[in-house]
Amino acid sequence: MNNLSSLDGNGLGTECITENAYNGYIGPLSENKCIVGNNVKASVVTVSGEKTKTIVPTRKKSFRKTYLLILVPSFLIVCGILSLALVFITTRNCASSSKRQVCLTEECVRTAASLLSAMDHSVDPCKNFFQYACGTWNKKHLIPEDRSSISTFEVMADQLQLILKEVLEKPINLEDNDATRKAKIFYSSCIDIYQIRKSGDALLRKVLRSLGGWPVASHNWIPPESGLEVLLGKIRGIYNEAILIEQWVGPDDKNSSANIIQIDQLQLALPSRDYYLKPVSRGDLDAYHTYMTNIAVVLGSNQSTAADELRDVLDLEIALANASLPEADRHDTSEIYKKLKVGELQLLVPQIDWLKYLNSFLGTTITSEEPIVVYGLSYFVELGKILENTNTRTIHNYIFWRFVMSLSSHMIGDYQKERVEFRKILQGVQSERHRWSQCVDWTNKKLGLAVGALFVRDNFNHESKETALVMIHTIREAFNELLSHNDWMDDETRAVAKEKANAMNERIGYPKIITNKMKLIEEYASLNITKHNFMQNILNVLKFDADQNLSKLRQPVDKDKWSTEPAVVNAFYNPNKNDIVFPAGILQPLFYSQHFPKSLNYGGIGVVIGHEITHGFDDKGRQFDKDGNMMQWWNNATIKAFRERTQCIIDQYSRYKIDEIGLYIDGRMTQGENIADNGGLKQSFRAYRKWVSQHGEEPDLPGMNLTHNQLFFLNYAQIWCGSMRPEDALTKIRSSVHSPGPIRVLGPLSNSKDFAEAYNCPLGSPMNPTNKCSVW
Repeated sequence: MNNLSSLDGNGLGTECITENAYNGYIGPLSENKCIVGNNVKASVVTVSGEKTKTIVPTRKKSFRKTYLLILVPSFLIVCGILSLALVFITTRNCASSSKRQVCLTEECVRTAASLLSAMDHSVDPCKNFFQYACGTWNKKHLIPEDRSSISTFEVMADQLQLILKEVLEKPINLEDNDATRKAKIFYSSCIDIYQIRKSGDALLRKVLRSLGGWPVASHNWIPPESGLEVLLGKIRGIYNEAILIEQWVGPDDKNSSANIIQIDQLQLALPSRDYYLKPVSRGDLDAYHTYMTNIAVVLGSNQSTAADELRDVLDLEIALANASLPEADRHDTSEIYKKLKVGELQLLVPQIDWLKYLNSFLGTTITSEEPIVVYGLSYFVELGKILENTNTRTIHNYIFWRFVMSLSSHMIGDYQKERVEFRKILQGVQSERHRWSQCVDWTNKKLGLAVGALFVRDNFNHESKETALVMIHTIREAFNELLSHNDWMDDETRAVAKEKANAMNERIGYPKIITNKMKLIEEYASLNITKHNFMQNILNVLKFDADQNLSKLRQPVDKDKWSTEPAVVNAFYNPNKNDIVFPAGILQPLFYSQHFPKSLNYGGIGVVIGHEITHGFDDKGRQFDKDGNMMQWWNNATIKAFRERTQCIIDQYSRYKIDEIGLYIDGRMTQGENIADNGGLKQSFRAYRKWVSQHGEEPDLPGMNLTHNQLFFLNYAQIWCGSMRPEDALTKIRSSVHSPGPIRVLGPLSNSKDFAEAYNCPLGSPMNPTNKCSVW
């Protein structure tokens, strides 16, 4: 293991040796050591002066004897005084020159203990920093049966869930308003297992009948005369479910102040298209087919005929997956964006009556002149051909299956049993999460502002907003400084990039609406929540969400509106608004604490801030200007230089292999997040060192022989402590735009010269390779 003693001085309990202080006027010493701590434990000074002779006339022998009897003790006394003075000076100099101040508050002790408890000191930090920072944490934290992974992120989310559970279970009182009451009633109806069992699946069956029935579970099914378009429209407009076509109303990428109708390829039922197209996933496909068959049987299908009929449904979804674009090919937004009129879309995809579809759920008349943004037009061209060549019954079976699969995720009994059996194979989990945990999640996602109001009332330190705002400004300054030093961007583009960074809107903690009772009540005024009918509440929320989105058409974009709930452990960048968003839920340890040293806060929330700022300049974000409009504001030479540096990141991450499954990271698919991780780390460390230059070094944490530079990187790494099941690792490799946790540590740190210097990693060691990648 490398020597991890402080680079800036010695920490608590470290032996220090001073020499120069004793080589001048006071003479050399054979040994002079001091052990620095709260007390001087040993101070030894040896004076050598034996058998010193003083020659005097013999005739004054008695006088000389008397004189010597006086002189020798006096001389010894003086020597003793000088020796004591020397000890005092030595001790004082040793303490003042080498003794570092140590923080011994309760918060510092707890923080140090938490950091130490996760580390594996047997690992060389210059060989595998993830294992060094997280080895013990990963050994102590086994993956629970109801999870596919465990990580510090998930532990933090669990802690937040417990807080939300507490506030949602508090009896309704005078502090509550109509909005928070609805949140508490929704949660209460969700955990009312007795009433849910009593209601059964009657409501689901009623809804299916109202839509014409699921063919495989219906006797003598007849295709509805209204056609496929009206069925899809009803499911979208009433139940907020997008099947075959992902549809929403939102800001136009090329005119961010205007809302427009937008469509995109479908969201597949399995995590990615690879599950449908790669032979190695045949077992997952078989489990998926068994799942849909068993759910159909629960709703009245015949077991044997259902299996055969739903095999055609599976084949249909495989064809849809094949028609969809891979995630890695969707990073260049300008390539997949196409704005046209509905009439033009009709000519390109004639198999779907687009006016009939859109007019069946939008609350305003749509004509062939209506503009629409289509992402991935090739998918819709293929979709038209697939629908044309597939029989109506199979298409309806697929639509109803996806609808049932979504709604039944909230249900218990046989639906829950079949869901668990399917997840055992797909995700490796052995059981369902506790009902209260699911209910907290659903309540927070569906009534997020109301839950946020309950959360911040008693559980959020409002000073955190001010601290985060200051950190945002310092990290943005660091980004601008790095901009000025990069040699691959031309001056004109650099100036516009700085304008964009400075124009970013900071959203910290929560939106103002949650502290305005009347506006919060108004936000949920049209949502009806009842005490004893959870599934009806789900349907009401789905209709409410659909109306909220679809009503934006013809309305100006509200650029102040948050797009996330406050009580969530996450952070976001929105290119259409040029927003960076840091919800209240992430302003907690390990990311942030008012009791943390600045090194930990900058290594935590500081890197997150830098990460989100960098998203404005990654492979996607760079395509949007400071006002959130997609346009080319870089010249071709700068774009070429950017792509060369990005290719370095792509190649680097593509060499990382996940041992659990023997597969490599998809460097193309994860490039945006990897660029942001690397940029955020560099910016935040630069901002931290600037803070130190202005305020001085911080007191050491007790029991840790680490500098604050080292603690910065340690805290960053420990944010990503965790492990995953092989099934989860496969899902992340195939579908996630984020690299797995270990790679988010190893990748950015091995590119960081600051890290290598902090930990004295030799050039050429695994954590300090000779060739490094850098974009921002």
